[in-house]
Amino acid sequence: MSNNSWVIYALLSAFFAALTSILAKIGIENVNSNLATAIRTIVILVLAWMIVFVTGKQSELASLSGKSLVFLILSGLATGASWLFYFKALQMGEASKVIPVDKLSLVFGMVLAFIVLKEVVTAKAVIGGVLIAVGTLVLVL
Repeated sequence: MSNNSWVIYALLSAFFAALTSILAKIGIENVNSNLATAIRTIVILVLAWMIVFVTGKQSELASLSGKSLVFLILSGLATGASWLFYFKALQMGEASKVIPVDKLSLVFGMVLAFIVLKEVVTAKAVIGGVLIAVGTLVLVL
């Protein structure tokens, strides 16, 4: 695959994230948001392990470093917190407003990448982040 093939996966991720939000908003009606998150998590857990076994990657579990395991667990905890808050917000608010606010994770992620991962801060990244933040405010206010 080419060097830019990640873009295809990122676009697919964005599409399915959008679809997830709409399906969740429909499905969460009259359902406790924490219960809805738990159901969603079970489905993801089963699907992810099915993919691991179908692709034969389960043997790689034993070779994970302690560092990788700790950070993957922390990432899982952050994902869980994100989902719990997202479903509660989605249950309480309009999807057309909750979704853009949730996507401020793009800006937060960029800032964390600059601070934690020491990625290079460029004018293009700063302008893009500011435009995303301003766009979110315009949509929500």
